[in-house]
Amino acid sequence: MTKMFHIVLLIVMGLMLQACGIPELTQKNADTQLPDSFKPNLIEQANTAKVKWKEFFEDPHLTRLIDTAVANNKEVNMMMQRISVAENEIQARKGAYLPFVNFGTGAGGDKTAMYTRNGAVENSLQLPNGQTFPTMLGDYQFGLFSTWEIDIWKKLRNVKQVAVLEYMASTEGKNFLITNLVAEVARSYYELIALDNQLENLNQNISIQQNGLVMVKQLLLFARTTTLAVKRYEAEVAKNQSRKFEILQQITVTENRINFLLGRTPQTIQRATSGFMDIKPKVIKAGIPSQLLQNRPDIRKAELELSAAKLNIDVARANFYPSFGIKAGVGFDAFALKYLINTPESLAASIAGDLVAPLVNKNAIIAEYKNSNVKQIQAVYEYEQSIINAYAEVANQLSNIDNLDKNYSLKKYQVETLVQSIDVANQLFKSARADYLEVLLTQRDALEAKRELIETKQKQVIAMVDLYKSLGGGWQ
Repeated sequence: MTKMFHIVLLIVMGLMLQACGIPELTQKNADTQLPDSFKPNLIEQANTAKVKWKEFFEDPHLTRLIDTAVANNKEVNMMMQRISVAENEIQARKGAYLPFVNFGTGAGGDKTAMYTRNGAVENSLQLPNGQTFPTMLGDYQFGLFSTWEIDIWKKLRNVKQVAVLEYMASTEGKNFLITNLVAEVARSYYELIALDNQLENLNQNISIQQNGLVMVKQLLLFARTTTLAVKRYEAEVAKNQSRKFEILQQITVTENRINFLLGRTPQTIQRATSGFMDIKPKVIKAGIPSQLLQNRPDIRKAELELSAAKLNIDVARANFYPSFGIKAGVGFDAFALKYLINTPESLAASIAGDLVAPLVNKNAIIAEYKNSNVKQIQAVYEYEQSIINAYAEVANQLSNIDNLDKNYSLKKYQVETLVQSIDVANQLFKSARADYLEVLLTQRDALEAKRELIETKQKQVIAMVDLYKSLGGGWQ
C-alpha cells in the first residue's frame, strides 16, 4: 500500500511539474487618475448626480412620461431579460463545483456463446434451487450515482465569480440604459415645447405682416406706394404660412419619437407649452471628477467587466493543472428481476477516483490562456476610455452652459431691440420716410432673432439635462 501511495504521489508531482511551463504574459493595470476638478478653482463635494430623476425634473407632464418610459420601453425590457439570463448563469456555475447525485435505472440482457470462457463457466455453475443459467442473461439495476470534480485550483469557483461579475455588469448596463432613456425623453420633451413656441412666434409674426399688408393696400389706394410693395408683403405672408406646416411636421415627428421611447403607438403628448421662455435651468453641482467612478453606470460596468476578465485569466491558467474527480454509486444489480432487491446479495457499490492533466499538444489551452490575457488588456483600455469620455462630457457641458448663458442674454437684448424697431419702421413707412423693404427686413430680422432665442433657450435646458446625465444622474 505504501508503495502504491508513493507511485501515485510521483505521478501527481510529475503532472504538477509539467504544468510549470505556463507562458509568461504581459499584465496591464488600469490608470484611473483624474484631475482634481473640472474647472480651475472649482472644487465642490455636492453632486447633483445623486438626486433622483423624479426630484430633478419638476414638470409633472415630463415625470409621467419618464415613468412610463422606464416601465414600458422595449429596449429596457429586453435588457431585463438579459439580466435574468446572467442571474441564471450564476446558479448554473454555482452547481458546477458541487457533487452531482443522480438516480438511475436500467435493464438489458446478453447471450454468451457456449464455447467461450464465460459460456463454459456459466454452464458449469448451479444457481439457487438447482437452476441453471438462462440462455439470455439479464442485467437489471437501479440506484444512486454521484460524480464530483474536486475544485483544488478554484477553477470552478472562479468561473462562478465571473458569472456574478457579469451579472453585476449587466445590471449596471441596465442603469446606463435608463440614464440615457431618461435624458432622451427629457430632451425630446423640451424640443417639443420649443417647437410649440416656434409655432406661436410664427403665428404672431404672420399676424403682424397681415396687418402690414392691409396698411400697404390702403396706402396703394392713395397712391402713396406701389403694387410691388403689396406683392412683396403677400409673398412674405405666404412664405411664413408655408413654414407653419414644416413646424407642424416636426411636432408630429417629435411626438412619435417620444411615444416610441415610451413603448406605445403614436398619440398626443400632454405638455406644458406656456412659460417655456421663463424656465430657469437648474444650478447643477458637478462635484469632483473622482466621483464619476461611483456615479456613472457605464464606468462601473467597465470596471466589473475588467474584474471578470482578470478572473478569466486564472480560469484559463487552471487548465494547465491536473483535475481530480471522484465517481461513486450504490444500488441494486441482478441478472433477474426476482433477485433485484435481495439484500445483501444484490446490493452493489462502487467508488473510483481519476486524475487528468494535459500532457501533449496543449496548443488550445495555451491559445485560450493568451486570449484571456488579451481580453483583460482590452478591458483595461475600455475602462480607461470610459473614464476619459465621462470627464470630457462633463467638462464640455459645464463650458456649454456658461457660454449659452452669455449667448442667451445677448440674444434677448437683440430681440427686444428688433421688436421696438418694427414699430419705428412702420411709423417711418407711413410718413414716407422709410421704404417698404426696410419694414419687411425689420420684421424678418425680428422673426429670425426670436427663432434663435427660442433655440438658445432649448439648448440651455437640454444642456442642463445632458450635464445631469454626464454626471451619472437619471438611473436612480
